[in-house]
Amino acid sequence: MRVSCQYRLKPNKEQIAKIEKWLELLRCQYNYLLGQRFNWWETHRTAINSCPLICHLPELSDRPTYFSQKQRLTQLKKDRPWYKEVQSQVLQDCVKRVDLAFQRWLKGDKNGKKSGKPRFKGKGRYRTILFPQVKLDCVEDNHITLPKFGAIQFTKHRPIPDGFKIKTAQITRKADGYYLTLSLEDPSVPETTIDIIPTSENTLGIDLGLKDFLVTSEGEKVEIPQFYRKGQDRLKKLQQKVSRRQKGSKRYQKAVKQLGKHHQKVARQRKDFHFNTIKSILSKGDVIAHEKLNIKGLARTKLAKSIYDAGWGTFLSRLAVKAENAGQLIVEVNPKNTSQNCSGCGRKVPKKLSERIHNCPHCGLSIDRDQNAAINIKNLAVGMNVSSKAQSRTEAKAGAAEKPRGCRLGSPQTFIRPVHSHRVAIECG
Repeated sequence: MRVSCQYRLKPNKEQIAKIEKWLELLRCQYNYLLGQRFNWWETHRTAINSCPLICHLPELSDRPTYFSQKQRLTQLKKDRPWYKEVQSQVLQDCVKRVDLAFQRWLKGDKNGKKSGKPRFKGKGRYRTILFPQVKLDCVEDNHITLPKFGAIQFTKHRPIPDGFKIKTAQITRKADGYYLTLSLEDPSVPETTIDIIPTSENTLGIDLGLKDFLVTSEGEKVEIPQFYRKGQDRLKKLQQKVSRRQKGSKRYQKAVKQLGKHHQKVARQRKDFHFNTIKSILSKGDVIAHEKLNIKGLARTKLAKSIYDAGWGTFLSRLAVKAENAGQLIVEVNPKNTSQNCSGCGRKVPKKLSERIHNCPHCGLSIDRDQNAAINIKNLAVGMNVSSKAQSRTEAKAGAAEKPRGCRLGSPQTFIRPVHSHRVAIECG
């Protein structure tokens, strides 16, 4: 089992200067290694037999890989002696980041999902220093001993759990200072799987929205806080202040820092709201069902700002982690017609987005639109087919007869999120 804990770091002036120097050196090295990858890809991505008749054939060279770029770090320290100050494993982690960013762009991750084209990092954009290996006894009281840094003081607001070993340490620069993230592992905890069968009694359906943050199948509503929209006036003034400063001056840097602190405050408010909501939801059911939303697709619409302000994607990922820690199950269902179908009779009742009350002309059910969707989500997670509920066999046969020949009837409705207990991550503030 692996968890992570974050602490506030309190380095002295010399240590701050060294951290900033390391970050700048790592940023330059990251851009150099990424440039090597792009140069090779631009000149070798087309096969020789696919080139036009008249073209420039570049000199063939070996493809830069993680291991080849890693081997060149020894020559790097000879050519540029100032890189000797940076620990070797920290430089190797920089090579690993370049390789990971480039491979996710070309091939995608393990699920085949590709990322955008990696970008060169501007000044101040490289913010983390990762130490892949640290000593087991590196933490003493409120000090941690890191390679080439010595003892650095940090605010130990919570003790390290018993039985956990420190695997990695990471220094992160944020708007309000520096933070230490420790990755802890407990090898005595075996990997377990959660085998809970969703039933009507132990399942809770939730429907995410923008009018209310979420509505449960029991009718409870959680109001949406809109932290970003509430702070837009302050944000506008800070952005105007940044634009009026001369770029690179001390007053410009001060204004940028104030702007960063404002964004950080909004992010922390949203994070606290998410965890408080998750705690209340997990106390009401062993199985939590929600829609499998295409958040990126929805964010391309006019509702982009509201969707990002609500933080649906972050909320669902945090919900999955916390549910796994609590031994509970998260079930994703197909969102098709969950808000249009009636939760009482199962018939489709078309309605516009502005209609917030679900009135069924067939069974007479009158209920809040979002609660009706949450009940449908719950029924899908349990295994009920909400689109054919309470329909007679005659109507079902008539619908099948109208279906064009060769079309498949029915589609998978439920997606159970896979559980990987060795990837557990606890965010500690």
